Amino acid sequence: MEGIYRLRIKDKFSAAHSLRNYNGKCEELHGHNFGVEIEVYGKELRKDTEILIDFKILKKFLKEVLNSLDHKFLNDLQYFQKYNPSSENIACYIYKNLQSKLPSGVNLKYVMVSEGENSMAFFEED
Repeated sequence: MEGIYRLRIKDKFSAAHSLRNYNGKCEELHGHNFGVEIEVYGKELRKDTEILIDFKILKKFLKEVLNSLDHKFLNDLQYFQKYNPSSENIACYIYKNLQSKLPSGVNLKYVMVSEGENSMAFFEED
């Protein structure tokens, strides 16, 4: 059948950060239990299993990326010494690191990072 198949998973991690040049409370050291949601898509299912990618594999790839952030002071990580550790930049970091793990034919649509149920930042490529 022609069309696009989409899969979405969620996970979370805990980390601390301080936002440079914020001029408010968030410039001070503080932490979050960040929520993460990702969506992948593709046009062709694997011929042997008729799935795009196994959820178990997709969760493993995301967990590998999140482990590099979990229980860290994000400002100390090399990426966030160049980029402010905002939710937007955290979403971009996850996107770039996760995208390189995906097999051919499985494309990353977006990464969403939340600091709470009412505050979400998304990153996706043009």
